[in-house]
Amino acid sequence: MPPSRSSATSLHAILFAMEMNRNTRGVLLALIGGTGWGFSGACSQYLFAQNVDPLWASAVAMTVAGAALMLYVAMRRRRSLRALLSNRRSVARLVLFSLVGLTLCRVTYLLAIQYSNAGTATVLQYVGPVLIVVASCFSKHRPPSAKEAVAVACVVLGTYLLATHGNPSTMALSFEGVFWGLSAAVAVAIYSLLPGFLMKEYGSVSVVACGLLLGGVVLYLGAGCWNRAPDLDIAGLLAMYGGLTGVGTLVGFAAYLTAINDIGAPRASLLASVETVSATLCAFFWLHTEFAVMDVIGFVLIMATVFLLAKKDDASQEKKAIREGDEGSLEGKGSF
Repeated sequence: MPPSRSSATSLHAILFAMEMNRNTRGVLLALIGGTGWGFSGACSQYLFAQNVDPLWASAVAMTVAGAALMLYVAMRRRRSLRALLSNRRSVARLVLFSLVGLTLCRVTYLLAIQYSNAGTATVLQYVGPVLIVVASCFSKHRPPSAKEAVAVACVVLGTYLLATHGNPSTMALSFEGVFWGLSAAVAVAIYSLLPGFLMKEYGSVSVVACGLLLGGVVLYLGAGCWNRAPDLDIAGLLAMYGGLTGVGTLVGFAAYLTAINDIGAPRASLLASVETVSATLCAFFWLHTEFAVMDVIGFVLIMATVFLLAKKDDASQEKKAIREGDEGSLEGKGSF
């Protein structure tokens, strides 16, 4: 006997409510992830003002957060972890992603904060997507589209205003601040391109957990971080382990990866760009960092590229991504 019209309508309403709830959760988690990353940037700036070494901070935050994520993966994603670590080629790619992608990204970002401030360093990171576009144009021997050309122009002008405040005879940012900020942008581009196959095959949670733990341990041992450990007071401990490690690395990645699973990578990455607002506001209100009008204009120009380059997926593709979510292999790929 076919279901009545009222039953079918009720079922449709329930499914719609479930989809709306998942969409709402994804949006909120993407915003939480981005806000957490921005707050951790301000915590880093606070720590560096207390003479904390960026290499030590990077190594410890990555190791602690990576170990926590690995514990979760070992309990809930054991199959994907075993498959990842049993494939030699995948392990080699994982090592490359961990050291050249994740570790380089974290270290250059924290060094950029040390030589500038949390807001400026975070904004300069967002030059990375434009670098990917430029590399794509060169590799495919094609001219940039109109939007891509405008994005490149925005990045060049925005970076110029941040560095000089419009006066080429002076530097508003130190050379080190500009160098490490743009290095962080290059690292973001590398970080974004390297793990595509790994995350598709084994899931983002397992890949990021392994990458953070491996990168943190290698950096700790390679940089001799046991000789760099600071003597932190209560506020420093809270900023280091609560802000940079807990909120910024562990919660930030967990929220963002779950958001990707709920609403897809394009929307999640766009919403997570709230990181720049979070870092700038925290630096301004908490750390009393001063920003000139030219800084704000530079911020706006660079962040405009996020929206210029955002690809608008059609509804069918987005629904397919959400519907497939964890299906296909290895106990779920992004969801926590």
